[in-house]
Amino acid sequence: MCGPETNRALLFEQSQKFVGRRQSLIEDARKEREAAAAAAEAAGLSEQIVFEESDGKALLSLFFSLRSSKSPALSRTLKVMQYVKIKNRLNCTLSIINSYFTKFALHTSGSSTISSMVRMREQLCDHRDLVLWHSGFTDPVYRKRRKMIGDIAFKYKQGEPIPRVEYMEEEIETWREVYSTLRDLYTTHACSEHLEAFHLLEKHCGYSPDNIPQLEDVSRFLKGTNPIIAQPENSTTRKDCVHELLGHVPILADRTFAQFSQNIGLASLGASDEDIEKLSTLYWFTVEFGLCKQGGAVKAYGAGLLSSYGELVHSLSDEPERREFDPDTVAVQPYQDQTYQPVYFVSESFSDATEKLRAYVTRIMRPFSVRFDPYTASIEVLDNPLKIQQGLETIKDELKILTDALNVLA
Repeated sequence: MCGPETNRALLFEQSQKFVGRRQSLIEDARKEREAAAAAAEAAGLSEQIVFEESDGKALLSLFFSLRSSKSPALSRTLKVMQYVKIKNRLNCTLSIINSYFTKFALHTSGSSTISSMVRMREQLCDHRDLVLWHSGFTDPVYRKRRKMIGDIAFKYKQGEPIPRVEYMEEEIETWREVYSTLRDLYTTHACSEHLEAFHLLEKHCGYSPDNIPQLEDVSRFLKGTNPIIAQPENSTTRKDCVHELLGHVPILADRTFAQFSQNIGLASLGASDEDIEKLSTLYWFTVEFGLCKQGGAVKAYGAGLLSSYGELVHSLSDEPERREFDPDTVAVQPYQDQTYQPVYFVSESFSDATEKLRAYVTRIMRPFSVRFDPYTASIEVLDNPLKIQQGLETIKDELKILTDALNVLA
């Protein structure tokens, strides 16, 4: 008989045999967009979704308009259905009612499958909820809480103050445990930029073991340092909170790193799927799992490391392989998304990584160039000589200001 420790060791050993992702990031994103579009379109046509239950039998009917030669809602919804695992006595029928509508019906019986049908209808009627294949989909308490917080985001309008969330004691207890454990480790494992910003966040943004920071306070803090704010990731609510607030936010307060992160995103605009895949891999090994040299030692700056006690310890131990950061090599490096990374890349500094990335990006073939306008906080396509000239004038003004500042200090 194997004990728990043996089982864990065996599982870890088996997971290490897999190197590289099981599926392309581009393919992941495409499937999520298709599923989200199907759910959103169905939500907009809620009067065409009919759910009936009688004598232990259930029928879910969805009606789709066929006024045009193509019905994207139908094709997309069929793709959503392939993710749903209803195993007991499920029959599907597809029938053309007339030249305007088609009916897609699911028939089932039995309490377990009826409840699955109910969950499917809820998913199609509310695209703000979890995707069907999410691990928390079958947890009604989790879904209700996630939806409540998600509603705040969907109702939010640009320019309004971000609403405050009243966190439950259970959530605060989880935050307290993770926060306290990671904070103790940051002193020896985190880069200086992360540490400095973290202390400021504790002073000005309510970062503490007993309080989960509010996004409005964090947003104001980041706007005071640079205009770039991390985007939410597709993971659980608790992981989002820890990953974003403890991993991304402190390091994004450093302008050099924030510029590095933004440059990866700007480089993807207009790029091919192959180049976007490479840029995504660069992002993975830097913004998420990057290491850098400081004071003769290796420190962590990636948010995936700084929000995970286990991987943070692992990354600076003797177990993984550490290589010098080179974008051409990193962009094609297989990586692990099921367990700890077997390989990490170490940058000499953020500035050095930025220079190397800048050189790498110039070799990406794109039909147009873009720049970020800090005055309007928008992305501008440089598609005519006037825009390019205006950009050059802005750079000249900035260079003059910086040159004058150096002369004053000389």
